[in-house]
Amino acid sequence: MPPTVASAIQAALLTGDPRAKVMATRKVARDWRQGRMEFAFDCAMPDQPARPAHPELLPPAQMPRRSKGGSQRGRIALWHSVAHIEFVAIDLALDMAGRFGAEMGRDFVSDFLWVAADEAMHFALLDRKLRTMGSYYGALPAHDGLWQAAHETRHDVAARLAIVPMMLEARGLDVTPAMTDRVRALGDENGARILERILDDEIRHVRFGTKHFGELCRTNDESPQEIWQILVRKHFHGALKPPFNDSARAAAGLSRDFRAGIV
Repeated sequence: MPPTVASAIQAALLTGDPRAKVMATRKVARDWRQGRMEFAFDCAMPDQPARPAHPELLPPAQMPRRSKGGSQRGRIALWHSVAHIEFVAIDLALDMAGRFGAEMGRDFVSDFLWVAADEAMHFALLDRKLRTMGSYYGALPAHDGLWQAAHETRHDVAARLAIVPMMLEARGLDVTPAMTDRVRALGDENGARILERILDDEIRHVRFGTKHFGELCRTNDESPQEIWQILVRKHFHGALKPPFNDSARAAAGLSRDFRAGIV
């Protein structure tokens, strides 16, 4: 019998070593795409994925301030922060497919395993980038706020879609262009190209979220904009504020009226 998609996703989530997680995630996505897995959900997703011994995870308020400017230390801290976001994003996408796939169906699983493979590729690029700078992922502390958002929405697929792709990943669309400009101004063309690739892929990731969220709302004869605002007020512990990359958001299906009354 072929393995079930749930058991393969669970195994990837419980893989802590970063490089091994990248390989496991790519294999899950490839095997699913090639029809080597049974569409069955015979095991539960872990409440907490496996993590490597490093980086040390701190509450966001306890994170050391990142030095500004173009120092080597500051650049390493920037890339380490982005690498951590992409590493956690692997687990976010895997958990989305494994936790809600039985409820949402095959297309949902396909979309979020595609996202997981993208995030694994992004992390691999960033890990290589850090190593060329004489550092590595895990050399600095990081925060666990992204997974906390996932854990809070573990019982509600609409809330998970609203908070993770449609809020947290959409914020990446907003801030990445300015980050790319800063990196390019420092003469780091390779880094700028990595960020441009991530931005292009993240538009698709947010679009997957808005697509499935919209389908859920239409099934229940509800307004996607109104339900998103309700869920954000309930589950997002922060402020939604400028800048907004409206062109990227529109390409991802997030029109301005989604945030009416929130900003």
